[in-house]
Amino acid sequence: MNYKMLFKTVGRLLQAEALFMLLPLAVSVYYNEKLLYVYGIVIAVLLFIGTLLSLPKLETRTIYAREGFLIVSLSWILLSFFGALPFVISGAIPSFVDAFFETVSGFTTTGASILNNIEALPKSILFWRSFTHWIGGMGIIVFVLAFLPQKEMQSMHIMRAEVPGPTVGKLVSKATVTARILYIIYGVFTIAEIVALLLCKMPLFDSVTTAFATAGTGGFSVKNASIAAYNNLGAEIVISVFMLLFGINFNLFYLFLIKQFKRVFKSEELWTYLAVIGTAVLIITANILPSVESLGTALRQAGFQVISIITTTGFVTADFGKWPVLSHMVIVTLMFFGACAGSTGGGLKISRIIILGKSAFHELRRAINPRRVTAIKLDGVVVEKDVVNTTTTFFVIYMVIIGVSALLVSIDNFDLTTTLTSVITCISNVGPGLGSVGPVENFADLSNFSKLVLSADMLIGRLEVFPIMILFIPSTWKKST
Repeated sequence: MNYKMLFKTVGRLLQAEALFMLLPLAVSVYYNEKLLYVYGIVIAVLLFIGTLLSLPKLETRTIYAREGFLIVSLSWILLSFFGALPFVISGAIPSFVDAFFETVSGFTTTGASILNNIEALPKSILFWRSFTHWIGGMGIIVFVLAFLPQKEMQSMHIMRAEVPGPTVGKLVSKATVTARILYIIYGVFTIAEIVALLLCKMPLFDSVTTAFATAGTGGFSVKNASIAAYNNLGAEIVISVFMLLFGINFNLFYLFLIKQFKRVFKSEELWTYLAVIGTAVLIITANILPSVESLGTALRQAGFQVISIITTTGFVTADFGKWPVLSHMVIVTLMFFGACAGSTGGGLKISRIIILGKSAFHELRRAINPRRVTAIKLDGVVVEKDVVNTTTTFFVIYMVIIGVSALLVSIDNFDLTTTLTSVITCISNVGPGLGSVGPVENFADLSNFSKLVLSADMLIGRLEVFPIMILFIPSTWKKST
């Protein structure tokens, strides 16, 4: 275990968080909120601890997969811990557990909240809250890899631990350049959405924070009623389009830019993603039609909510908690599915669903004809057996964590719907659930214990299980294995 390299990298990430904290500080000054001391204290603490961790001289810069996982998991926990301090020091969220839950929800792009009156918070706090989505969407560690020099092998191990999906590949020969390309695409899309929302007459501050939340597929809004507060069809269409885009594998955007259109349109994951969305919209539209005033309204509500849930953004334009049971079942299914691998969305990922489905069909065919030799393919390419095995293992662990977490949260004695969907929505990084944690409710009434359990679920979901679980394996911490 290369502890010095681990500490040094974590230290640099804390310094990067201090840099990010300058933006809400500037917002605070602009709106004359007199919260300069809040961000000043946090920035000073981050710089001090970050510098302290970076001081030891390195004997070697070499790291392996184990260090990569540890760097990612410890960094996300510490970034959330220190990211919660502005909420506590400013008094916006006095309870540290609540502030930690809100910050983890922000960085993991979940969007679950404990706040009852969002609009009462200072602008700079709201900005930081939404900005955590943007940072966490593509990953703060990917940002550091993109713009700070790193050893190539070191970069790839860290990217594999942070970037969502069954496999992580390089768009170009160097992982650092890959990270840079991803962030450039991410930034351009974010700016494009801000401009589009401004054209829809949304205020500048709201446009920026909404774009941050959309880009990270997070769902934090600066309005108590979320996107429904604007009652703006144009804005809903813009947000829907960008949620859809941010839920697509970013590698496909790069392939599109270099005019490899055949590879883009050959993507099974992309077509499955679009097919699932289309099917879900049709089912829910038909299901809620008798309870709304027109087909247009049903289609508008169903379309927005389906895209919001499958991309795990969690924005709300309708109280889907009041929809029929069939619609609830579709929504919960979408929570599990999630968006595409290599996107900013959460959930199991469409590519994993495809691999699991093909693997199950493959085993059925083998049961019928044991001598038949077949291979599982994705986009016409054979999926390596290790990837299939890892995907199956991931799914099993994912379901076990949901079961254990639901048992722990059930101590609060909420109804089954609330208990189960609170866990599913947090581990899938969606945001709203059903019942007492539904689209017009929040997580404020849960106990501190349950909030910590769900915070762990959000981190596990965002980092895709293994980086967090490896913390609890004793051999991880040995100097040599």
